[in-house]
Amino acid sequence: MLGMTRDRRRPATFAGLRRIIATLRGPDGCPWDKVQTHQSLAPYLLEETHETLEALESADPEKLCEELGDLLFEVLIQAQLAEEAGEFTMRDVIDGISDKLIRRHPHVFGDAVADTPDAVIEQWDDLKARERAGESALTGIPLSLPALVQAQAIQRRAVRAGFAFESLDEVWQALGEELEELREAQTPQQKQQELGDAIFALVNLARELDLDAEEALRYASRNFTSLFRSMEEIVEERHLDLRQVPADQKLALWEEAKARRA
Repeated sequence: MLGMTRDRRRPATFAGLRRIIATLRGPDGCPWDKVQTHQSLAPYLLEETHETLEALESADPEKLCEELGDLLFEVLIQAQLAEEAGEFTMRDVIDGISDKLIRRHPHVFGDAVADTPDAVIEQWDDLKARERAGESALTGIPLSLPALVQAQAIQRRAVRAGFAFESLDEVWQALGEELEELREAQTPQQKQQELGDAIFALVNLARELDLDAEEALRYASRNFTSLFRSMEEIVEERHLDLRQVPADQKLALWEEAKARRA
């Protein structure tokens, strides 16, 4: 019969999804999927991770469900490539994370006691330290992390290893010192180094205040974007050229944009 197509649907199961991905990589599969490698797929893994985080921030369950599916695909196709190369299997992946979760949660699967989240973290760090067998406390922090996230991870590890200021006042003082050194920097190289030190100190302050620096900066960026667009609307309504507007008028436009959003 003309127009007939095969029903390619698979059961909505984990095994069914794995078969779909294997088919995409198979002899009669998708020309694009068949030529992918671990390296060529890496940008998509990062992109889907960020899209999943954005869906979390949107508080849209439907969107989150969709993005988790996309992220799961990126995990499974990486595992499929490894299976085809004889490197490891999906069962190895599942066995590995299962063993790790049981090993890192002796208060659930063993006789250890950890009654609070802080106690769990302390126990987790002790277990990881023993597993590292003398390696640096900073071992394993990915260099590919965004710089702000990486700074937070480094500082968390350092604090858990016992390297931290004794008081919040000392943290504020360190930030002030770094800002002053930035103010006094002369050469471009000095300015870049001191700016990095100041940002690092500010991230440390965020940690001391129990705040997520990445989340705070993302909020500030979103807020600025929203306000700037509101200001652009005002500028367009009045047929102004923002580049030619005097500084005091720009400030007035910014305040007006804030008032419109209030």
